[in-house]
Amino acid sequence: MKYFLILIMPFMMAFDAPSLKIGLLKYGGGGDWYANPTSLVNLSAFCNKFLNTNIDPEYAVVDVGSVELFNYPLIHMTGHGNVVFNSSEAENLRNYLIAGGFLHIDDNYGMDPYVRVAMKKVFPELNFVELPFNHPIYSQKYRFDNGVPKIHKHDEKAARGFGLIWEGKLVCYYSYETDLGDGWEDAEVHNNPEEVRMKALKMGANIVQYVFGN
Repeated sequence: MKYFLILIMPFMMAFDAPSLKIGLLKYGGGGDWYANPTSLVNLSAFCNKFLNTNIDPEYAVVDVGSVELFNYPLIHMTGHGNVVFNSSEAENLRNYLIAGGFLHIDDNYGMDPYVRVAMKKVFPELNFVELPFNHPIYSQKYRFDNGVPKIHKHDEKAARGFGLIWEGKLVCYYSYETDLGDGWEDAEVHNNPEEVRMKALKMGANIVQYVFGN
């Protein structure tokens, strides 16, 4: 606990901390944790411009079982397929989240049945709960009265935002059936309309502001 707090305190002091970075979670199981390579670069640039943050666009790749996880107050996780945490990795991620870290999981389509099992290994006593539309994550700089916006259609299901809540605090936000990361990518990658890309980036900015403002 003390180790983590010492590491993140400089990051939490102010938005303009020069070495602030977002971490991208690397995990086992064969899923493509490296999907959407331009997404965090563009999200960081957007936040720096509109939230006055100073996030390094060169995000860090962090193994789920590494102590380096504790250097990054915000970790992003994505992919299309299988996710496997061994026991020590699950314990490391659990300790990180309990100590004050935050995990954003963005289902890039096909990840849902696997990530739920993996996160149950991290928090066997918790279940994902759907966040109400009046949750603060939807009303940071940008307001989303209907919750997380829909970016890609996939199965035509509604976009939904779930959370893991530890002792009253949201420690993991899971965006499902929306694919925010695709919306963050360079415009020519998915050819999303600019209006759709802006919704994705604004929701991403809300996540960043929620993490660093709480």
